[in-house]
Amino acid sequence: MKESIVIEERILADITFAENSEWMVVFCHGYKGYKDWGAWNLVADHFSKNGIDFLKFNFSLNGGTLSDPIDFPDLDAFGRNTYSQEVIDTNAVISFICENYPEKEIAIIGHSRGGGIATLVAAQNDCVSRLITWAGVCDFKRRFPKNKELEEWQRTGVRYVLNGRTKQKMPHFYSFYEDFLIHEKELDILNWTSKITIPHLIIHGEEDEAVNSSEAKELHAVNPESELLIVTGGHTFGSKHPWIKKELPTALRTVVDQSIKFVK
Repeated sequence: MKESIVIEERILADITFAENSEWMVVFCHGYKGYKDWGAWNLVADHFSKNGIDFLKFNFSLNGGTLSDPIDFPDLDAFGRNTYSQEVIDTNAVISFICENYPEKEIAIIGHSRGGGIATLVAAQNDCVSRLITWAGVCDFKRRFPKNKELEEWQRTGVRYVLNGRTKQKMPHFYSFYEDFLIHEKELDILNWTSKITIPHLIIHGEEDEAVNSSEAKELHAVNPESELLIVTGGHTFGSKHPWIKKELPTALRTVVDQSIKFVK
């Protein structure tokens, strides 16, 4: 059974329920992503078929809207998004589960940028019992422009990134960087990773060109108790959008199977 919900009037989510599940996974999508991207719906189905509830959600400023969540109809919202807002959104989702499904153990999975967010939340929120990152980033600061590019961004107040698939010019307002500076300590992924005490699985594709697998090794280095799994595949493990096949790509199936085993 699948149920669509809205959390705190701003976060669109859906839950794919399993029968008699003790666990609920919270899935955090990545940069220029959303909960229904690519094969994520098949991922949810696979978890539920293996006895684990799966909740995926859109970050409130990811560029979608409650009524039009696919791709990015609200580029102004996309431009106003921040890392700290994504942490707030994820904690709101965790609180929703704790209030409505208090019997559930919570595991959090994050892909790419969402892996960084999931790591921060898992380290700071005692309600989370498992952490898994898929192609997760280990540092946010290094992703900002530097020197002349940073100065130009400050001068103009906005910089644009081309979405190669939709061809949209996607804005980032300079307030994104200012917010990061204000919350830099709370957003230090490697520092918070070193404080994690719950079971922690790091999965990364060895052919990842968007987030190098060296970042997975950096995460593992500061939390030696974590499990590191380097698999065949790229950044999205063979998935793309749209994904019209009824089966998961081979690499993503491996990632999902290993994640299910780890949660259980």
